Amino acid sequence: MNKTLCLLSFLLFSAGSAQAQAPFFQGKTITIVVGYLAGDGYDIWTRLLAAHMGKHIPGSPNMIAQNMPGAGSMIAANYIYNVAKPEGLTMGSIGPSLYLDQLIGKKEVQFDWAKFGWVGSAENTPWLLFMKTDTPFKTIDDVRKAKQPPKCSATGSGTSGHFVPKLLDEALAAKFSLVMGYKGGAEQDLAFERGEVVCRSISIPTFFAREPFLTWRKSNLVRILMQTGRKRDPKMPDVPTIHELMNEYKTPAPTRALVAAILASGDLGRPFIVPPGVSAERLKILRDAFRKTMADPAFLADVKARKLEVDPDFGEDLETIAREAVSQPRDIVERMKKLLSE
Repeated sequence: MNKTLCLLSFLLFSAGSAQAQAPFFQGKTITIVVGYLAGDGYDIWTRLLAAHMGKHIPGSPNMIAQNMPGAGSMIAANYIYNVAKPEGLTMGSIGPSLYLDQLIGKKEVQFDWAKFGWVGSAENTPWLLFMKTDTPFKTIDDVRKAKQPPKCSATGSGTSGHFVPKLLDEALAAKFSLVMGYKGGAEQDLAFERGEVVCRSISIPTFFAREPFLTWRKSNLVRILMQTGRKRDPKMPDVPTIHELMNEYKTPAPTRALVAAILASGDLGRPFIVPPGVSAERLKILRDAFRKTMADPAFLADVKARKLEVDPDFGEDLETIAREAVSQPRDIVERMKKLLSE
C-alpha cells in the first residue's frame, strides 16, 4: 500500500513538474493585429512572419493575422495599447508614423508611443511620391507652379500619404490637395485608377514589389516625382530626393529640421509591437524569435518569391528610436501641429 502511494505521489509530482516546465507559448495562438486591409504591404509582411516565426518560439505556438483597418492603423494601435492583454499572445503591425499624431495632440490617440513593446521590423521604408502620367505634373517644380493643386490620397493623418505631401508644401512650396479617409491601399488603388486622385505617397519597397504598381509601371501609368531617402535608391537613379530638392530651393534650416524629425519614422520601418506591460522575459522570447526568423532560409525564400527584400531592424533599436521620436523640442512640435493639422 505504501509503495502504491509513493508511486502515485511520484507520478503526480512528475506531471506537475512537467507542466510547470512546459513553455508558456506551447499549445497557444499568437494573433498579429494588422492595422491595414488584406493585401497591403503591412498585411503581406505580417502573414509572412506568421507563417515562420512560431517555430522559433519555445513551444511552437500557432500564429495568425487579423486585419483591423482604419484611420491609418490608429484603430489597431489603440486596440493593442488598451484592449489586448499584456501576456505576449497579441502582437500588432501598425504604421511607423503614428507618433506624429501623439506629438500634435490628436484626441484619437489613446496610446503612449514609447510604452509599446517593440519586437522588430522586417524592412526600412523610405517613401516616394508618384503621379499619374496623363497629368501635366512631370516634376515637383510643375506642382509648385500649378494653379490647381493635384489631388493625393491618404488613409489618415500620421501616414506617409498625409505627411509627405504636407512636407513638400512646407519645405518646397509644392501644394497638394489631400483626399482622406480611405481604409487602405486597395481602396486608394481603385481611386487612382478611377481618376478620383492622381498622386500618392507610399513606401519604396511596396511600390517595387506588388501589384498594381508593377503593372502601372509597365504600362507607363505612373511617374515618380520624389523620394525621401538620404541617397537616391538604385531603382530610381533619376528621381531626386527631398534633400536634393531642399538644396535646390534653399529651404531654411529650421524647416529642414522639421523634415528630418518627421521622416525619422522611416527608421521604424514596418514595426511589430506588443502591448505595454508584456513581461521582459516574454518580450525577449518574441524578439529572439523575430531575429531568428529574419535569417530563416524558408522565410527568406518566401520573401524572395514575393519580390521583397529583408532589411531588418530589431526590437532594442526600435525601442530607442521610438523614445527619441516622441522627445522632440517644443519648437519642432509646434511646427508639426501647424503642419499636420487636417
